[in-house]
Amino acid sequence: MKDFMVLKILDQFRGIFGKFGVDYDVMRKILQVKLIMDGRRVPTIMSNSSKKKDETKNKDENKFIKSLWVYGLLGIIMLPFVLMGENYIFQMGVVFGILMFMITSSLISDFSSVLLDIRDKNIIFSKPVHSKTLSMAKTIHIFIYMFFITISVTGIPLLAALIKHGIAFFLLFLLELILMDLLIVVITALLYLFVLKFFDGEKLKDIINYVQIGLSITIAVGYQLLIRLFNFVDFTIAFTPKWWQYFIVPIWYGAPFEVLLHGNHNVHYITFSILAVLVPIVSIMMYIKLMPSFERNLQKLANNSMKGKTGKRTILGGVAKLICSGREEKTFFRFAFDMMKNEREFKLKVYPSLGFALIFPFIFIFNGLRDDGFESIASSRLYLNIYFCALLIPSVVMMLKYSGKYKGAWIYRVAPLKDMVPIFKGALKAFIVRLLLPVYVIESVLFLSIFGVRIIPDLFVVFLVMLLFIVICFWMFGRSLPFSEAYETAQQSEGLMIIPLMFMLGALAGVHYACSLVGYGVYVYMAIVLLLNVVAWKKGLSIGWDKLNK
Repeated sequence: MKDFMVLKILDQFRGIFGKFGVDYDVMRKILQVKLIMDGRRVPTIMSNSSKKKDETKNKDENKFIKSLWVYGLLGIIMLPFVLMGENYIFQMGVVFGILMFMITSSLISDFSSVLLDIRDKNIIFSKPVHSKTLSMAKTIHIFIYMFFITISVTGIPLLAALIKHGIAFFLLFLLELILMDLLIVVITALLYLFVLKFFDGEKLKDIINYVQIGLSITIAVGYQLLIRLFNFVDFTIAFTPKWWQYFIVPIWYGAPFEVLLHGNHNVHYITFSILAVLVPIVSIMMYIKLMPSFERNLQKLANNSMKGKTGKRTILGGVAKLICSGREEKTFFRFAFDMMKNEREFKLKVYPSLGFALIFPFIFIFNGLRDDGFESIASSRLYLNIYFCALLIPSVVMMLKYSGKYKGAWIYRVAPLKDMVPIFKGALKAFIVRLLLPVYVIESVLFLSIFGVRIIPDLFVVFLVMLLFIVICFWMFGRSLPFSEAYETAQQSEGLMIIPLMFMLGALAGVHYACSLVGYGVYVYMAIVLLLNVVAWKKGLSIGWDKLNK
């Protein structure tokens, strides 16, 4: 089997794993197989290309590694903070705040399904493999990819740090990146372990999804708190340590630069620095001790027992009758609704975006409250921040075509359908009812309490714009059948398509703002968007079988 450089590096720490009761040779073999299998997941776009022969020749080449340049582009936003001045507690605190936001988001959306995977047990636990060894292999597997992402994001800033601040700064930056990744992976795993300990079956799966939403909100709010730790006076950045700042983790990683490179021996800075090293080490030791318990409790995820919920099914049937036309569309509405409700991997990938959609509309309002009073905010047009709710639309529409049960997609071909409109309409309407509408209703109620009933017409316009935006996203993401492709075929290029969609959403919000400046302009815009929705939902989803992505 192919060997990997990362495994050769890991060999240098064989003794450390052995001290914690991990069978290193077995763990290494599991990791080797996992990395080879990762390399054989070929994106759909490649499987249909004329280079299929070359892909077969290089079947062990990891497509994830080849796509890391995308993360490198994202890292450019940290470059100014690395290059500016020498106020390290501020510069590196912000850099690590951005990094923790990005890396934690990636972990809970893309790697939670790996951390909570129970399929390994069916094969590996039939062999003499200790649960601690399997858990460590799973954690190291995730950590390898998280570190690749981190290095890709920080590649340009690291190079800039080496040139601007020297080798000592560079090495300290690199060491703290390792400690940060370790902390993020282990704390997330320990949080899932806590949930697994106290809940069971379907309730457990729901709680894990709520934890993901909570994590998303926490890191978004934490990032905002980080910026507010610093006072900007006459272009001078001042930082006054307080006791509660010990809970703002990015500050931990900014402090060692001040202590080691500036010789600042302030007791708060020294304590922050100790926490930056000690907490990750203690966390990994705790996790290693609790690994067997984690694997035992993971088995609860296999419990699919559910009590009948006749009342809820009746309500769902009533909703289907209200918003769906035709028996076929109602059938696919209920089918898609159940898939989004019950498929754990879909929820693990999608639910974090719900947390961001819930909190982002309020971030700029909070910023305004810092500078202006509540009355000034209530009379402003900051209610248009509710457009940030639509941030979840591209990611969910993109994920609608993926499923762990994708092999059942043959049912679409044998169903007695004249066209595919009922399939697409049913799935998209299920997304609206299941995910979008609850978030939007919560946001609308909160915004009404802040801005008053005067914004009711605007709220209707925003909802109509989001309905139109759903069809636009559907066209941008390839018009594939719902739940018909494996998650492993997800393409990195699809994530890049979200960027122009965000600009398009911003343009629609900008038109709304311009119309709000003109008398009755909002009502004219409402009529135009309503007409566009009628056309888009009637014509935009009418696609022949031959036009599908294959």
